[in-house]
Amino acid sequence: MKHLNKIASVFCVAAMALTALTGCEGSDMFSVNSPDWISEKIDSINAAKGNDNALPEGEEDVYTVGATDYSSGFWAAFSKYYVIPEGKTWNAVFNLNINPSAPNTFKNFALILASDDDRGGANYKEYGAIRFDNQPSGNSEWGDYIDRSGVVSDLTFETDTDEGVQKLGGTVVVTVDRSDPNAFSVKITNGTVTKTYKQSTPLPNLNPDASNTNIRAFLVPEGSYINFLQSNLEPIGGFTSAEDKQPMSMELHSVPKKVLVGTSLEDAMANVSATITFETGITKEVPAAELGFVAVPNMDQVGVKTLVAIYNKTFKNENCSTPIAGQAQFSVVDKMFNSLGATDNSTPFFGAQTEAVKVAPHETQVMQFTNYTNGGNNWENFLVVMVNGAGTEYGVTRADCFGWGTAYDGKATPFGAPENWATWLADMDGAKVTLYTTNNGDGTVDIKYDIVAANGHKYHMGYTGISGVDANDFFVKLSLEKAHLEFDSVVGDENNTSAFFGALSNVFDVPAGKTVSTQFVNYTAGGENYHNFVAVLVNKANDKEYAAVRADNFGWGTGYDACTHACSWEDWGAWLAAMDGAKVQLSVTNVGNGTANIKATMIGNNGVTYTQTYNGINNIDANDLAFKLTIEKAHLVFDLPFANSSFASARKHYSRAHRR
Repeated sequence: MKHLNKIASVFCVAAMALTALTGCEGSDMFSVNSPDWISEKIDSINAAKGNDNALPEGEEDVYTVGATDYSSGFWAAFSKYYVIPEGKTWNAVFNLNINPSAPNTFKNFALILASDDDRGGANYKEYGAIRFDNQPSGNSEWGDYIDRSGVVSDLTFETDTDEGVQKLGGTVVVTVDRSDPNAFSVKITNGTVTKTYKQSTPLPNLNPDASNTNIRAFLVPEGSYINFLQSNLEPIGGFTSAEDKQPMSMELHSVPKKVLVGTSLEDAMANVSATITFETGITKEVPAAELGFVAVPNMDQVGVKTLVAIYNKTFKNENCSTPIAGQAQFSVVDKMFNSLGATDNSTPFFGAQTEAVKVAPHETQVMQFTNYTNGGNNWENFLVVMVNGAGTEYGVTRADCFGWGTAYDGKATPFGAPENWATWLADMDGAKVTLYTTNNGDGTVDIKYDIVAANGHKYHMGYTGISGVDANDFFVKLSLEKAHLEFDSVVGDENNTSAFFGALSNVFDVPAGKTVSTQFVNYTAGGENYHNFVAVLVNKANDKEYAAVRADNFGWGTGYDACTHACSWEDWGAWLAAMDGAKVQLSVTNVGNGTANIKATMIGNNGVTYTQTYNGINNIDANDLAFKLTIEKAHLVFDLPFANSSFASARKHYSRAHRR
């Protein structure tokens, strides 16, 4: 990362940057480099290869897709969109750079064919994908509209670890042919390896407007990168020429929302990147190492800061005439997570309380936190407070097998008391607690909590027989005495870079006939609709998956196809923007007949409530159901419990609004 000299010109740029905000959330971006491309290049290649392998004519379109260190995973980098009208043929020429150490045959690229909409759009649907490698026993082609029997290649791999993937590198020509009204074909060749796909029928129209017969094509590398050279059809956003250009504007990505006090600016912004827009609209993604950073005010004190990022290079990486700047805000904090109670454990009895969370009949509400204690007495820990909607107490339970109230006195039975209370009390300082509050639906309540101490000691404690509550008007909240609770359970990297299934939550059992709910805050990179939480239905041993469903009305698995899924919104752009910091209550219901339902209620950062449902997921073992949470380019924080009475009992039907 560059260190900026404190010279007037740089701070003039920084000062100007403070007058205008730049958006901080990303989208599908391709990076643009500047290879030594000249118009005679195509002629020289054609001359070397001979007329049989002559490259098609086209306009220069020079940019790079994928990380040049071969680190791009699948669906992480994308070419531009190329729209192919009915009756037309698309010819693309590019250099495919294969990692010399590539361990798998699929480390090349895939051609994606889709409807005429952006990825993540409401009308985006895929015909399928065709990779350059050919592995009949694997998935070198896929999609509902791709007939693999139509594939022919002169290089076939038996397994994805066969040698020879390097043969796919070099100058590649992709041809997507829609010129025949009664057929469709694709050809991919580098002069050494040729792969074709042919079918005797045209592609059906997947666009909702029958008059729009366009399809889109784009390229996705995996473990490789593409230096694009030319196309005969103009892409969305226009062609990219090889001439040098001045930078015009900047969008920042992956700016952390919180930075711990004492962290250097360089370390705090190490994962930041920026999309630079140059003259004529060309874009290039640059890492933190190519940016200069200033924090205003400085990082020494906690509080909200303005980050100014400065870039001073042209398209061809020369010094530019006028540097550009982008801006974002972040906070310097003395602790990374929200907490309940003073962190010195001085808060008196009932001196801090969370909001009350409604627990519906036959529902279990799960909460997770870390308990810190003054350590003077057993009761100086967390408290569970049971109330009705008006705030009237049913009863209170402590962490140490004691409680009171009309629903507790003479009725409740504590369990799990430790043999040595002194050891238990010492273990409670920094202990991870998972709390389960169950409304049995008949006026009784069960409370249990699993405790894992920092030293590994485990405790299973709780109460049965709590009774006399109104099952339809039952809420629970947390309090404490001379303790504090930190809500620091996180799934995924906080910079939203975790890959698909890159982090997993605990597994929560769901008994037959019951609903289990948990709350969390969802943070997203914002690039795609699916860059959010994923709920996965599994068995209790967590070695069998029934189904997985995303936040954006899409899922998969043996039990998924039978379900009815619906969401309450139509504006996908507004919803995606609202999901960064959205409060989510996710509920899984084990119907008890081999089916399960999932409901996610999301309070967006815009205050709007969104609802996503999946009903009738089948092929479930009713006696062996659990769920876990995962993410893709997002992270989840099991934060302070939040009031949910406005939607906890809602049973509204929503029209279907498929993501794709």
